[in-house]
Amino acid sequence: MSRCLLMTLLLLLMYSGAEAHSVHYQVENKGISVRVFYSEDDPASYSSYEIFGPEDKIPHQKGRTDRNGFVSFLPDKQGKWTIKVYGESEHGMHGAQVEIDVNKNLFMESFKKPLVAQYTKAFVGISFILAIFGVWALLRTRKRAVTEDGSKPSGAP
Repeated sequence: MSRCLLMTLLLLLMYSGAEAHSVHYQVENKGISVRVFYSEDDPASYSSYEIFGPEDKIPHQKGRTDRNGFVSFLPDKQGKWTIKVYGESEHGMHGAQVEIDVNKNLFMESFKKPLVAQYTKAFVGISFILAIFGVWALLRTRKRAVTEDGSKPSGAP
């Protein structure tokens, strides 16, 4: 009988030691995800990022985006959260900053893009118009300089 008791105690000790070294996990359908990309087909894969909670001086979370350019986190308080992503492409270093408003239930209420990201097409259109105007002004100035001193530019017939 003492052998049986000794074996039972030995098994219990072995089991309790194994339990202390196990890893547990829980899967929850919560959190906020942000996808960062250079173009629709070019994600900012493995780019470093920092996430700051409301009025945090040190990052709440640091890491790298996944291969699809995603950053995911679980906020622990209400307020404005800031995600700073630092990506490097063949054109050099790029950065993005996304501000997310988190409500009292810890869900995203809204997010804010930088002005350039919101109006990219407008900025490109205005830049194109300014470039055309610049070329036109350069050509007009060149013609005016020719007519004022009466000579033709070199290479003109």
